[in-house]
Amino acid sequence: MLVVDDDAVSRQMLLHALADAGIEAVAVTSGADALAWLKASVPALVLLDLVMPPPDGYVVLSAVRDAPRTQDVPVVVLTALDADEEVARAFELGADDFIRKPFRPAELIARIRGQLRIRDYVDALARKEHDAKVVLELTQALSSTLDFRNILFTVVRRIAEVARVDRCSIVLVRDAGDVGYVVAASDDKELRDLPIDLGKYPEIQRVMRTGDVLVIDDAKAHPLFDIVRAELPENAFRSLALLPILFEDKPLGVLFLRGRQPVAPHAHELSLARTVASATAIALRNARILQSLRDQTQQSTFARFEAERRLKALQRYADFFYSTADGIVVVDPDGHILFSNPRAQAITGRTAEDLERANLADLVDAREHPLLEEIRAGFAKGSFPHMVDFTVRRGEHERLILSFSFSSVLREESGAVLVSFRDVTTERATEAELTKTKEFLERVIDSSVDAIVSANMEGVVLLFNRAAERIYGYDAKEVVGAMNARALYPDHNAEHIMRLIHAKEHGGPGRLEGYRTEVLARDGSRIPVHLSAALIFENGVPVGSVGIFTDLRERMRMEARLTEAQEELRAREKQAIIAELAGAAAHELNQPLTSVLGYAELICRRIDDASPIKGAATTIRSEAERMAEIVRKIGKITRYETKSYVGAAKIIDLDRSSGDDPNRVIG
Repeated sequence: MLVVDDDAVSRQMLLHALADAGIEAVAVTSGADALAWLKASVPALVLLDLVMPPPDGYVVLSAVRDAPRTQDVPVVVLTALDADEEVARAFELGADDFIRKPFRPAELIARIRGQLRIRDYVDALARKEHDAKVVLELTQALSSTLDFRNILFTVVRRIAEVARVDRCSIVLVRDAGDVGYVVAASDDKELRDLPIDLGKYPEIQRVMRTGDVLVIDDAKAHPLFDIVRAELPENAFRSLALLPILFEDKPLGVLFLRGRQPVAPHAHELSLARTVASATAIALRNARILQSLRDQTQQSTFARFEAERRLKALQRYADFFYSTADGIVVVDPDGHILFSNPRAQAITGRTAEDLERANLADLVDAREHPLLEEIRAGFAKGSFPHMVDFTVRRGEHERLILSFSFSSVLREESGAVLVSFRDVTTERATEAELTKTKEFLERVIDSSVDAIVSANMEGVVLLFNRAAERIYGYDAKEVVGAMNARALYPDHNAEHIMRLIHAKEHGGPGRLEGYRTEVLARDGSRIPVHLSAALIFENGVPVGSVGIFTDLRERMRMEARLTEAQEELRAREKQAIIAELAGAAAHELNQPLTSVLGYAELICRRIDDASPIKGAATTIRSEAERMAEIVRKIGKITRYETKSYVGAAKIIDLDRSSGDDPNRVIG
């Protein structure tokens, strides 16, 4: 509520008393502030001081009563004036009650609550009167037999206005059906019998099952929608109210109220909607009965006329239809077959009489009915697709794939639709095999250890397998259709290789075999490869090229290791030759050294110690022994064996080293 008082003490006392009573209030300090506040807001009650600087309380009271937005707002005036004419003036201007200052808080609160109760009673009576008028208006409309579709639209639009919801619609459901039909919606006047899958509307299913009113404040948090929550659109309606349309305690459908804000309609609005739902049920039942009677009386009258009219419209095309190689049938907008040519009868395996008693849906596999229904619904919008494949039954076990094309040739004369079809079973099987072959070849190319790259004649890369990704370091998505093959070679190698492919000396025109070159990796490094390439021809004209690249880096590493091993082997062979030469030299020194050592030892034994020859012989023997030690070490290094000879001296045992008798004595 709004408190208007220029006296600070009085204003604080009023706010304190109201707060103690649990009443929310906004206070302003002048008449000008009050007028400005009232332009933007509508209070539940105005508590107004009369005596203020201009504009005073009388001006504010007059403004409240003159404005349509606030003319019904209760006003309780406060004043310290004792003059009766001031009180009379306030009531003449529209005051609802009067309290003198100083006031008692209990009296003030009692007067305020009394005024609020009176206002609630007035509002309730006004709502009831308004609802009664709305119900009378809608029931009178529903009882009319004129243009029942427009009447239903008027009803749902009016309910949407009264209940303050974003959409109100009527959904009818057939007995034990899983499909509902929206027959009217407040936001779409042209809507007619829109089919909906009730599996996506658990709220409608519950109301149809229980026959009870269902009110949901917030659909996003309600457990009823847990199963279908993932399919709900982002801008789905939040608040829902569903009232069953009952006839003889049996639900025919629902009156569906929806709002985008999570606030459900009030009780009196739901009561109004329930009354209208009951009247709608009776009106729908009467409309069905009336329509049934009309249909029965008109059916026999128009049947012959319609048949003659259709036959006349189709007669001009009969010769063409009979001679064409495609199967042709003519159907009405509902899919009923009106005419079939001999080729259609041969393809489907049915007689002309069988086809003319059938619907187009009777020919098509049940799993493809939704697609056929979607196409049929598009006829009214001018949509006539071509070359749509359908599986058609022929006999009990045979299934054919037929390519259907729809045409509006006869649409202007009779509303009929021309449907032509041909048997493409063999073609589709061949396409499937080709697809499998293509997929197999793609897998083979992807599994190749060699890189395979293909490009068109402009150089745009069209194929880049996994091995190419591994060698080059690019992802195929970065290369295919986006990169030129020239970027995969260093310098101008790409142009050079294309010249070699065209040259005759490299495998023949259009081919290049066993060519060693380098390619350019993503990181800028050059990779040695072994290339075989060829042009791709179509009708004798080159349309592209393909290259197979073998990565030579591992092979080159192996060749390097093999060269190192060969060098090491040659070094070892040289060492073996040197050892063998040393061994041979030791062997050759063995005989003379043995003789020198033997004779020196013999001289030393036979010559007197005082003889000067004795000293020379001793020197010879000593040097010979030193030489024998050197020969022994050479023999050990070269793996020749030695044996004791004279005294502690060792000589080369050539017999044992050469495999001869070890007991044979040398010398």
